[in-house]
Amino acid sequence: MTENEFISELTRVFKLNGLGSYLSLEKCEKLYSLTKILLEENEKYNLTAITEPKKIILNHYLDCAMPLSRIKKGATLVDVGCGAGFPTLPFAIFRDDLKILAIDSTEKRIEYVSRCAETLSLSGVRAIAMRAEDGALDEKYRESFDYATARAVANMRVLSELCIPYVKPGGEFIAMKGKNAEFELKDAKCAIATLGGKDARIEYVKLTDGEIVEEHPLVIVKKAQKTPKQFPRPYAKISKKPL
Repeated sequence: MTENEFISELTRVFKLNGLGSYLSLEKCEKLYSLTKILLEENEKYNLTAITEPKKIILNHYLDCAMPLSRIKKGATLVDVGCGAGFPTLPFAIFRDDLKILAIDSTEKRIEYVSRCAETLSLSGVRAIAMRAEDGALDEKYRESFDYATARAVANMRVLSELCIPYVKPGGEFIAMKGKNAEFELKDAKCAIATLGGKDARIEYVKLTDGEIVEEHPLVIVKKAQKTPKQFPRPYAKISKKPL
């Protein structure tokens, strides 16, 4: 797909989903450059199973744009388990007012995200290689963010313990989940309450390219009070005995 074809398809799909205002020519060009980098790097090591540009537009870029309407201007955000930079990199392209910390335990992925951010002049992004449970115990990061996000990382019982400790009271944890979201949320009610969260709910967003219609759930958790000091626990304990 040429750059003009990519931009035409990107613009069409975003307008179709009511998000045309998120785009400018500069942002379209950055998303095209990101796509080229992603596909080139994906040939060396696995970053994404989605390699067709039209599907990247729908399932990566449009999907990552959907939560942005609920994120306040100038917010601080931590993306836990950022992987190939989703949603970190699209968030930063669409919203240059955000300050984003991307964390992942895999050094190679963090190097990739950092390189993309530098190449695309995304000054609001900082990427650090560290385990989520370690960062959440660090005073520099614990309860320091307006939002925490996670996309396709772990089930909600585990994910809540890894993410909620990063969020300030009054902030939100937004998990971008799959088809088991309702079951996972029901199963995680106790964990969420224990960690200081409340009013957890699911918002379903619909994505379409004009032919395919997909419904993607966002699990949204309000941070009501401080997380008890003993959380998060070491990952071995979290995974072996989730809250």
